[in-house]
Amino acid sequence: MTGFGVKLAEARSRRGPLCLGIDPHPELLRSWDLPLTADGLAAFCDTCVQAFAQFAMVKPQVAFFEAYGAAGYQVLEHTIGALRAVGVLVLADAKRGDIGSTMAAYADAWLGESPLAADAVTASPYLGFGSLQPLLDTAASQGRGVFVLAATSNPEGAGVQRAMSGGRTVAQAVVDDVAAWNRTRQPASVGVVVGATLAEVPDLSDLDGPVLLPGIGAQGGRPDALSRLGGASCSQLWPAVSRDVLRAGPDVGALRAAGEQMRDAVAYLTAG
Repeated sequence: MTGFGVKLAEARSRRGPLCLGIDPHPELLRSWDLPLTADGLAAFCDTCVQAFAQFAMVKPQVAFFEAYGAAGYQVLEHTIGALRAVGVLVLADAKRGDIGSTMAAYADAWLGESPLAADAVTASPYLGFGSLQPLLDTAASQGRGVFVLAATSNPEGAGVQRAMSGGRTVAQAVVDDVAAWNRTRQPASVGVVVGATLAEVPDLSDLDGPVLLPGIGAQGGRPDALSRLGGASCSQLWPAVSRDVLRAGPDVGALRAAGEQMRDAVAYLTAG
């Protein structure tokens, strides 16, 4: 079975180093003249699928679908399937984290045989990295990936993530745990999430996995400031952008062009 790291590298070589977000925030639905209903959500996502069909990876923000209950999950299921059908890798931004059988159930839902299963999922390690074992095991067995939160850009995160433990920050410990996992499992199938707006980031030089960089554009992250971030090679970096592109909708062509413009802005990351 082909591992997620290999799939990600192949998608990058063909479609560029960019992860586009589908964040159906109520303000965006209003700006697209769509109702704040499941039908409006579905119309928003159908437009995004058409516009993003030629990009490497797309990240639906699960919370905005959950807000519509069962109908929202139905739209999410359809959106994941439609993106994967056109060759787009789907990263479910679910940020799941729990222990034992509950974590195993999350693993089945997002990376197993569930209709919601994506190519990868985001996860929180702050119940201890070992709590992610069921998720990591399922990802490995299914040829899928996990992006583990390491250093997030929200100010509240620093109190935990930059706390010292054993001579290193907690965020660095997370990166080191992911690096250790990647050394003994499928190459580069587990990555980390690092906020693109952070002034200080963990040392990523030994990670041997992808780095998702949310916060490009609307949150202040600059594409031209990402090179060699934390010692990572350019080929590991995956800038993620949502609102700066989504604001170009609802026209499919304008939305696609905004995504292409952002992809061009980070094209230098294909080197190194």
